[in-house]
Amino acid sequence: MKLLSIILYVFLFQSCADKKADLKINETVSEIAIKENLSKGNQFENTKIASLNFEALQQKFFQKKTDSIYIINFWATWCKPCVKELPAFEKIASDYSNKKVKVLLVSLDFPDKIETQVVPFMKNNNIKSEVVLLDDADANSWIPKVSPEWSGAIPATIIYKKENRKFYERSFTFEELESELKIFL
Repeated sequence: MKLLSIILYVFLFQSCADKKADLKINETVSEIAIKENLSKGNQFENTKIASLNFEALQQKFFQKKTDSIYIINFWATWCKPCVKELPAFEKIASDYSNKKVKVLLVSLDFPDKIETQVVPFMKNNNIKSEVVLLDDADANSWIPKVSPEWSGAIPATIIYKKENRKFYERSFTFEELESELKIFL
């Protein structure tokens, strides 16, 4: 009986040790792959894109009650009007950074495309604004929470400061975006 207990203990210990070893191997393989991609110029160094469901996105970015103005743009790398307007958002973020204007770019790309499409897109287009990926398949649930007016088409933008909020289901030029921003200043 004592021998059976020892064998069982060794078996359990070994099975746990194997899982830890597999985890370390997988982590090491991931680290090597990241280093190889960085050396090839395939990724931004230190670029992290948070992948959030809508509830987390809403809690973190839609309920701020500070003196800052928040511009939240829904976009995707495959959306030509979205890509065309991104320089306007980048210029707004740069030109108005001293006026407490915060730009958030919410990518609607597929989660498995972060490393192959979104990060390289950010690098190639020198995107400095914060980018998060919305990973929530239940669009019928969260789209009306963003705005009851939203059909789900992109690009779409929300500009808000405290309780004052405007929704736009359209693309912007820099001048148009700046004009809307000035309403909140």
